[in-house]
Formats: sequence, C-alpha cells, structure tokens
Amino acid sequence: MTFRWRYPLVLSAILAAAAAPAGHCQAGAEGAWGGRAQWGDLGNGRYRNPVLPADYSDLDAIRVGDDYYAISSTFQFSPGMAILQSRDLVNWKTVGHAVPDLTQVSPELNWDRMNRYGRGVWAGAIRHHAGRYWIYFGTPEEGYFMTSAERPEGPWAPLHRMLPAAGWDDCAPFWDDDGKGYFIGTNFKDGYKIHLWEMSADNKTLIPESDRVIYQSKGSEANKLYKFNGIYYHFFSEVQGDTRVMMMRRAPSIRGPWSDKRQLMHADLAARQPNQGGIVQGPDKNWYFFTHHGDGSWEGRGASLLPVHWIDGWPVIGQPDAAGIGTMVWEGAMPALGTPRQFPQGSDEFNAGPLAPVWEWNYQPRMDKWSMSARPGFMRLHGFAGLDGGNLLKVGNVLTQRVVRGSGQSFVARLELKGMADGQHTGLAHFTAQPRSRNSAESTASAGIVMMDGQRYVEVSRDGSYTRLQPWPQDAIWLRSSWGMDGRTTLSVSADGKQFLPVLADFQLTWGAYRGSRAGLFTFNPVAEQGYVDVDAVSYVIGADPHTEIK
Repeated sequence: MTFRWRYPLVLSAILAAAAAPAGHCQAGAEGAWGGRAQWGDLGNGRYRNPVLPADYSDLDAIRVGDDYYAISSTFQFSPGMAILQSRDLVNWKTVGHAVPDLTQVSPELNWDRMNRYGRGVWAGAIRHHAGRYWIYFGTPEEGYFMTSAERPEGPWAPLHRMLPAAGWDDCAPFWDDDGKGYFIGTNFKDGYKIHLWEMSADNKTLIPESDRVIYQSKGSEANKLYKFNGIYYHFFSEVQGDTRVMMMRRAPSIRGPWSDKRQLMHADLAARQPNQGGIVQGPDKNWYFFTHHGDGSWEGRGASLLPVHWIDGWPVIGQPDAAGIGTMVWEGAMPALGTPRQFPQGSDEFNAGPLAPVWEWNYQPRMDKWSMSARPGFMRLHGFAGLDGGNLLKVGNVLTQRVVRGSGQSFVARLELKGMADGQHTGLAHFTAQPRSRNSAESTASAGIVMMDGQRYVEVSRDGSYTRLQPWPQDAIWLRSSWGMDGRTTLSVSADGKQFLPVLADFQLTWGAYRGSRAGLFTFNPVAEQGYVDVDAVSYVIGADPHTEIK
C-alpha cells in the first residue's frame, strides 16, 4: 500500500488577534513594516494590513456584482497575470491566470531561453464591459497586450498585441457611458509621458490619430481612468524626491481640460510607498483602495486595503489629515463579515486534473516534461538539462509559489524517487534573480537528492554551489523549508514526514529583479534526458511555528 501524506493549509496567523479599537488605526509604532505577526482577517470583525504579506505586485481591482476581482503582475512566471477573487476585499483566492502561454508575449520567456528576469508581464488593468472581462497589460520590451474572457477563471482569448514597441508600461482601458473605449499608458522611455488614445470598436486596436499626451512628470505611471458622478478622473503616481506618491486629476470631459493634480496620500517610506492599485466600493458601501507597497523586501511587494474618503469630490486615500491628504492606515473594520478566511497560496494534493492556480512555473515550462496524468494523484517532473549547468535560475520546469511574511511558515513536499536516473537532481529550492550580480546563481538555495552511479544522496546547494551529503536509500523523501518574520530559512529532510534533519540553515531570502523570493520544486539532469520524480503532495503551512513536528 502506498503511503499518502496529507496535511491541510493552516492560517493561524489570521485566526486570532487582540481586541482593537473601533475605526481605523493609523501609522505609528504598530506601523513598522515587517513587524506584524497578525495580518489580514483578524477573526474579530477587523483586518490588519498588509492583508497579503506576499508578492502581489502591480494590483488592480474591480467589483462585479458581489464579487471583487484583482490582477497582479507575474513578470517571467507562467501562467502569466494572476487573477484573484474576493467577497470582502481582505480574504482572496487565486482563481486563474490570463496568459497561459508566455511565448505569446516573446520566445525569450520560454524554457529554452529564460531571458526576461525583471521584465515580462508588468502592470495592467482588469475591467468588466459588455458582459466580458478585459485585461490589458504591458511588457517593457514587447509593448501592450490585451485579452478577454466570459469568466475570470477563463478560458482567456489568445493575446492580441495592441502596440508593438518597447518602453511602455502601466496601462488601463476605459469605456464611457456611450460604450466608446479609450486607453491610457506611460511611455517611460520618453520621459514618462502619459498618452491617451481612442480604441477601435472591438477594443483591440489603438487609433493612431487619436494619440495625445495628457500629462508628464518624474516617474508618472500607475495609470487608471475612472468616472464618478459624471466627472472623469485620471489616477496616477509620480516620484517626489526619492518617494513615490499617489496623485489625481479630473475633468468634465475625457478630452479635458484636466485640473491641476491633487495629492491623495502623503509620501510614506516607512509604509513602503503604497501606490499601484484600484479604487472600488466595498460591500459596506464605503470606498477602498486595494494597493501594493512599491518598495520591495524579501517577501516582495505585499498588498494592503486602505479606506478612501471623498473630500470635495476627491478620493483621499488613507486617513485624511488637517490638510485633506491621506496617511497610512494599518487596521480597520472588515468591509463584510461571514466570508471564509482564505489566502491565494496554499497546499496541494495534485488530485485535480489541471494544475491548481496557486502554482506558477519559472518561465514557460517544457510541456512534454511534466504531467498530471502519468500517475494520477501525483505531479510528475522529468529530468532534462538546464541552460547553465546547476544554476537553478536557468533550469526549466521549476514549479513555484510565493513566499509569505508571517510569524512562521513551512513549505513541505513529499517526493517519490524510484524513477530517478543517474545524473539527475531534484529538490526544494528558494530563489530570487540577481541580474546584476557577478554570480548569476546568487540568492538560490536548495535541498534534495542527486543520483550518481546508481546511488541516491542528499544534496544541498547555495548560490549555485552543490554539496553531496549522506546516502539516501529510501524511495521517498520529505523536504521542508521553514522561515519566520526575518526571512531566514532552514531546509530540512525527513524519511517519515515527522522527524526532520536540518541540512542547510540560515539562508536569507532576498528581493531581486522586482520580485520577492519563491519556494519551488525542481528536477534537472545535465547528463541525459532521463529520470523523473513524482511529487505526492505539498503542505504550505502559513503562520504556524515552523519548528513543530508535522503530524
């Protein structure tokens, strides 16, 4: 009988919190970034920011009926452009991706090139129009793209390139009351000029003769267009000094004239500069801004939910001060009660047919080298050579999830090893790209198994350097990574899923190429295209003591 190990996702960091005062809690000692063991839905009718202490960058959000949908940029990870769903703006789950095949963007995003760290799918916007969902986004080399679907879970139409040019980012569509479509975006290559176009009737083409520059300032991007009470609003952010701040202009017509800019929130380095996001009305009829924090740490750019106060027709973000400019808010009342606590990342037993949307590959994977059907209930990964020896940043078919900054996490995988071949490596890795480093494998670490001369051995790596440890006669192995609020992880191995032996300690998770660290599963074989491993299950425990035994 095959032993099947199963362990559910735990969100203990969200389940309990001390009582908090009514209203919103502003920044202060409690507001020091990275020091909050409790976050998200506190379980007492309140929430604490960041609601998603993980890498959910370049957010946009909309409301459709009683549901909220958000998108987050994915850079070189595939499938691209993550789609999240919520009922209360605090508890989110991943429901899909808009770009199933990154080679629609560029062959440089394929497993045989892997040449887009820090680039690929950047910020975009999601909208619901004419009974369909629409997503528009930019890539810094390839230009602007769009796709649409009847349901946010997909299937999404093949990508259509609207502007085949480098140097553009942070775009958004807008449809007026008469159904006429418009499109806004920043040309960062040309001094951050913000352009506005009309779109064709099918919403796929920018009309060249309609192009005009409507604004320009230092770093002006993060564009959104809204219409509230008959007034047109242009939301954007810009750089003042060394800090990014959120701004807005308004006009009686989409063609202007546009007012002077209004600052919506104070610059806040301590809060890591919230700036990119979407304005929505909550289920409690109040207004909110769902945003990322734009200054990265090892967990990436986390997401917060900030209240919006309408003052003199302007949506001030955060808690207004005496001058009517918003300040950071760390805690508030839940916009709605009764929603199950949930998080976009989690455990997987690989029992479903398609790969669960909590996963993303590092680059577009080699499709003939992984399978969910070869052995039902398992994810099979086949060995083949990477592009740069044992450099994990250049190994195809690395299956990943975002790391979380909480009081204690453990990411545990059970792998069956009978199918391994000589020369094959497999394991659990953490990695962050450091494209300017002299060592292209810097900020990578792994623990796993290597097979040599018919024997399996425990193996660890750090920054591309591999060390072989003791023999491993067992046909299965549990691999665990454990980290806490400081982002220092310990990699351990186990023969039974209960007693774990640390094999690589004190690896500091890092930020790089605009992304936080990732946890991933890999296999490669530089000797020959042979061998496979079967991933039985993954337990992603969030917010628990990482040093307790898994039972």
